[in-house]
Amino acid sequence: MIPLVFHPIYSQLDLPERHRFPIEKYQGIYDALIQQGVSKTHFHTPEPLSPKRLQQVYQPQYIKELVSGGLDPKAMRRIGFPWSEQLVERTLTAAAGTVLTAQLALEHGKALNLTGGYHHAFADFGSGFCMVNDLYLAALTMLQNDAVETVLIFDCDVHQGDGTAKLAQNNPHVITVSLHGEKNFPHRKQISDMDFPLPKGTTDEIYLETVAQALDLACRLHTPDAIIYDAGVDIHQNDDLGHLDITTPGVLARDTMVFARAADLDIPIAAVIGGGYQRDIPALVDVHLQLFKAAGVV
Repeated sequence: MIPLVFHPIYSQLDLPERHRFPIEKYQGIYDALIQQGVSKTHFHTPEPLSPKRLQQVYQPQYIKELVSGGLDPKAMRRIGFPWSEQLVERTLTAAAGTVLTAQLALEHGKALNLTGGYHHAFADFGSGFCMVNDLYLAALTMLQNDAVETVLIFDCDVHQGDGTAKLAQNNPHVITVSLHGEKNFPHRKQISDMDFPLPKGTTDEIYLETVAQALDLACRLHTPDAIIYDAGVDIHQNDDLGHLDITTPGVLARDTMVFARAADLDIPIAAVIGGGYQRDIPALVDVHLQLFKAAGVV
């Protein structure tokens, strides 16, 4: 049984009308999986992380102000959400979900979180709908296991994982790889261990070749003991913010390739769904579901 991690709060956030963030998609993915016959026994429910735990990893004052509502308006604009207690609870729970997914992957070989991929969060500020960097937190969690010396964060979201790159910059045990649109957000890129910028309009063939090369190179050079996979679908041809031209079969082929590599290496893999910004929520959910097909969940 492949463990899945979900909490209803993933989709519980009151946002202004026409807000850019598709908050409904998380519940939509859960509902679709249930409709396709996935048993509720697959699902694990995370408990929110404590601010104290986050302060051990991230800048304590930032976490304090985030939780208390003390961040200044400019900082909240950079994040892109209005502050609320609901936002804090959701943030702490979503980050906990990715940490739990990492733990379950170590136990079961693979696990998937129905949210996650908040890779624009830095140690001392949030950005781009990201407040707490769950990927780096999950990597540190995996490194606590005696069998894990190196974790590969393989980030295929269309936006560069700038926060993750910066956080892991001086940590030789966390390897960051980012495949992203070269002309997309963030405008100021950070330096990952490996970056693969892609031009606008990139199609399946070139994209999948790049994924294969990036994955092969990262695994040969760094011999990771575990993988954290950000399976963003904002690469899709119908995504409002992506600017690439990847089809739904292309997304499935990418996800299948990543899971297959983890299986070939016999190492655990924790996956998060990452970004995806179609306003058509059922269509967006369908693209995200390719991850679960690739993993063998459905």
